[in-house]
Amino acid sequence: MTNAQKDDDHTFKMPAPAEVGQAIMDAYEKAQPLLEQYLSKLSNPETIKELSSVNFDPLNVQQSYIDFVDKVIQEPDKFMEIQAGYMKDWMNLWQDSLSQFMGGAQDNAPQDYDRRFKAEEWNESAVFNFIKQSYLLTCKHIETTLDSVEISEEQKKKLKFQSKLFSDALSPTNFAMTNPDVLNETVKTGGQNLVKGFENLLNDLGRGNGGLNISTTNYDAFELGKNIAVTKGSVVCQNDLMQLIQYAPKTDKTFKTPLLIIPPWINKYYILDLREGNSLVEWLVEQGHTVFMISWVNPDAELAQKKFEDYMQSGILDALLHIEQTTGETECNAIGYCLGGTLLTSTMAYLTKKNQSNRIKSATFLTTLLDFEHAGDMKLFLDDTQLDKIDKMMEKHGVLDGKELQQTFSLMRANDLIWSFVVNNYLMGREPFPFDLLYWNDDSTNMPAAMQHYYLRNMYRDNKLIEADSLQMLGENIDIRNINTPCHFISTKEDHIAPWKATYAGAKILGDNVTFTLAASGHIAGVVNSPVKNKYCYWVNDTIVNDEDKWFEGAKQHEGSWWPEWQRWANAYTGEKVEARKVKKELEPAPGSYVKKRI
Repeated sequence: MTNAQKDDDHTFKMPAPAEVGQAIMDAYEKAQPLLEQYLSKLSNPETIKELSSVNFDPLNVQQSYIDFVDKVIQEPDKFMEIQAGYMKDWMNLWQDSLSQFMGGAQDNAPQDYDRRFKAEEWNESAVFNFIKQSYLLTCKHIETTLDSVEISEEQKKKLKFQSKLFSDALSPTNFAMTNPDVLNETVKTGGQNLVKGFENLLNDLGRGNGGLNISTTNYDAFELGKNIAVTKGSVVCQNDLMQLIQYAPKTDKTFKTPLLIIPPWINKYYILDLREGNSLVEWLVEQGHTVFMISWVNPDAELAQKKFEDYMQSGILDALLHIEQTTGETECNAIGYCLGGTLLTSTMAYLTKKNQSNRIKSATFLTTLLDFEHAGDMKLFLDDTQLDKIDKMMEKHGVLDGKELQQTFSLMRANDLIWSFVVNNYLMGREPFPFDLLYWNDDSTNMPAAMQHYYLRNMYRDNKLIEADSLQMLGENIDIRNINTPCHFISTKEDHIAPWKATYAGAKILGDNVTFTLAASGHIAGVVNSPVKNKYCYWVNDTIVNDEDKWFEGAKQHEGSWWPEWQRWANAYTGEKVEARKVKKELEPAPGSYVKKRI
């Protein structure tokens, strides 16, 4: 049965060829200035020089591949056995597909759901089902082959990551002639989807000044302070690295102990104040907290020499001093998110060394790495060769360009953050949906060269933060094992940036007074999960054991957001209720000017 027979909406009248041809000519005329600009850029001597120095092995995978081939040559019998298995699977697929061609049932369905293949044709059509199954079969064979070869785990991870990048790029969903959704849309619109897709491609080339900058949302739909980052507050303190925001109370009484949030400076703070009804900041204020938020500057070359400890001094320590001066409270609860949590830990170790540990009454770590030994896919980009290349890049510009970081994170989730938009924007010819989270994701920040050099080498590569007295902050050797502050770790089960088992390894280091909660979903969605949605779930186990799998086996699952669970824990450290604190002196309204600076 054809689509047209199944659904009258799939029966379309093709427009006249002249109409399609005119649309293509209009798009071509529109493209001329951009094409000329692009060709002119390519012919520029500086561009030619830059292109000639392009690194065609960004993951430094060449040696791993050579070692892999060498092992295959040494064990031909094993490789032939794997190939025989592959051919057997192919024969089964042929037989199964032939049966479906002849009208029989399709039994060789994929084991796991893959949303790339959600169109019904991928199962019901013998042709498209064969295309899908042959692709998935080949991907599985590649992974099986890599698993069978005895090379180091690091090399195996690199090869698996690289092979997945290629296999994701070659998915049949990414090509017009092998994607039933695109073919249906082409019939429906008479090819206008491809014309519109070409226009979208040209617009993205224009946004990238000749380089492809894929649109992931409708950027005109959002404005900071208008419909995103809208919780009412004031900038009350600032220096060259940060603005400190104090949020206006929403209750007559507030907790005595203020709350300071330290976001990562690898992204902007407003992921925690995304929009009304989905803002951790808004929710915390409604619970009765006096909330202060650090908003980091988006640095340029003038701040190239800012160090990791400068972020500690100008960020957390300056914020604590201002909070004490304005509220009279010497103690403060703190929440550190991702890199902000790593900075918070370093600061707590420093304060412990200075006999001032009581300044942080309790600490919460959102998806935070302290032990970087198993820090996920990011480590694939950070061997010595790649670190040297990053250093050379930063020497030239003074910062690590935020767009470079964004592209790296996109590669780690290529299907979601690259290929889905290639299909939507260029093949389906649609505009990306206005999505606040993707607007934030595209609002990149730079990293100062000195800070980034220190952080990547001392923490990601050498894992010195967990070693006693291996790192020095503001002239003091620090040891995070001496921290005895009550701590709560919130991690997410599907986190690809800070894998939960790696964050659990860090939680075990910080003494006995540690609580660990595991939320469903990933690095962002698992954290920014308002209770209003009643979405996802979380796991709680009050006992920290050595083995993370045993911790999970003993954990109890709860439905919904982890936010109320955290508040129940935090009640022990908030103090009594006092009259709500109002801003004494406003420098400018929130969200402030630092967060509005774009690359």
